[in-house]
Amino acid sequence: MEYQRLLNTDICPDVEECAPTLVDADLEPNRRREVERKLLRKLDLRVWFLVLVYIMNDMDRNNMAAARLKGLEEDLRLTGQEFNTLISVLFIGYGFMQIPSNIYINRIRRPSLYLSCCVFLWGIISIGTGAAQSFREALASRFFLGFSEAVYYPGVLLMLSRWYKRNELGLRMAYFTGGSSLANAFGSLIASGVLAIMDGKLGYQAWRWLFFCEGGLTCMIAASAFYIIPDFPTTPAFWLTNEERMLAQKRMEEDLNGIDHDSIKAVEGSGLAEAFTDWKVWWLAIALAILNIALSYSFFFPTLAATMGFRPTITLLLCAPPWIVALLTSFCVMSHSDRTGDRFWHIVGPVSTGMIGFVMAITSTDTLPRYLSFNSIPESSSRRAVGIAVANTLSSISNIASPYVWPAAWGPSYVNSFLICILTGTISLFMLWVYRLHLINLNKEAETNERALGLPTGFRYIT
Repeated sequence: MEYQRLLNTDICPDVEECAPTLVDADLEPNRRREVERKLLRKLDLRVWFLVLVYIMNDMDRNNMAAARLKGLEEDLRLTGQEFNTLISVLFIGYGFMQIPSNIYINRIRRPSLYLSCCVFLWGIISIGTGAAQSFREALASRFFLGFSEAVYYPGVLLMLSRWYKRNELGLRMAYFTGGSSLANAFGSLIASGVLAIMDGKLGYQAWRWLFFCEGGLTCMIAASAFYIIPDFPTTPAFWLTNEERMLAQKRMEEDLNGIDHDSIKAVEGSGLAEAFTDWKVWWLAIALAILNIALSYSFFFPTLAATMGFRPTITLLLCAPPWIVALLTSFCVMSHSDRTGDRFWHIVGPVSTGMIGFVMAITSTDTLPRYLSFNSIPESSSRRAVGIAVANTLSSISNIASPYVWPAAWGPSYVNSFLICILTGTISLFMLWVYRLHLINLNKEAETNERALGLPTGFRYIT
């Protein structure tokens, strides 16, 4: 069996530390399909663990809204916009850390160790939030929680992009980021139970137990994350055979069809500069930042559900079904997106449905129409096209301001808030449409050049 020697500097940029990798160049088709099927099965099992960790990431980040229903504001003596500030400050730390973290991950061989330590750290910080006695203490905890949690989402997207081909990535990202919907669904169920039965236990209020329980569970999961979170294909792994690991590297080489490897190596040392000088990154980041404002309702979902007039336990139970609907929808949408090779129209559908939900919430405060509107609000699956830390960081900056879109003074109808969400959703879709037209033109130019020069079909953008 013939082999070719390839050095993957995109995955391991330090040439002296990384040994060249043998990649099978001529696997027989039947054997390749069998090995590839086993490889993807093993990877998918680890994706489900990544989903579990992301559920804890989202639950630890968003449990403030549930804690608000059981006295957090009163116990910490919050006034004015201080609760909104506790939501907002998390994203300041979140924005600071994403780009440096992904640069660091790209330069190490064992990102599993780094990510596992960060998971344990944010679990400890979450527990500390439950022990806060004042606004300032809670503010500091929330800032450092964002700082530690920022590592995980862009880091995992980077790792997934090193294992899966582009036509496989959408569904896996749907699985991964679907953890956000699961976190909101099961987080509401867990919160309803903890807040109902733990009040006064060992002298602590129920909302403090919510942080203790979820932070402690995160720490326990972090202990196993070191053995389950995958590294890069060039790093030896006990769960892969040599044949599977070589095929994983070859698949990535094939997915870069038409791109000069020398140019990839040249860009390696200046990836950050390239990102900041590429207008497409800025355009996409701004579009996603605006869309994030439309998705900011998720920070206040229990508060919005409470406007239906039920007691806290029932309110939290009612928060779960809309997120389950969003999760199932996102799987269907992203699976179909991968099969058809389309991204834009699969973003337009969920976001447009969400805007219909916002209109329903504006036009009626009756229980049934408002609850139906919550089932129509989009899950953040439209963000899944973004695997670049720069774009993700810039787009998440809007989350610093978006909590102030939902001031208590605008309740209980929150008409102004929903109108802002409709406006920002519309602007974002227009910007993404312009982005799609540009990618289509780039694909047409590439096709024209290939025909003129007699070249084989090369790289194409997925639109």
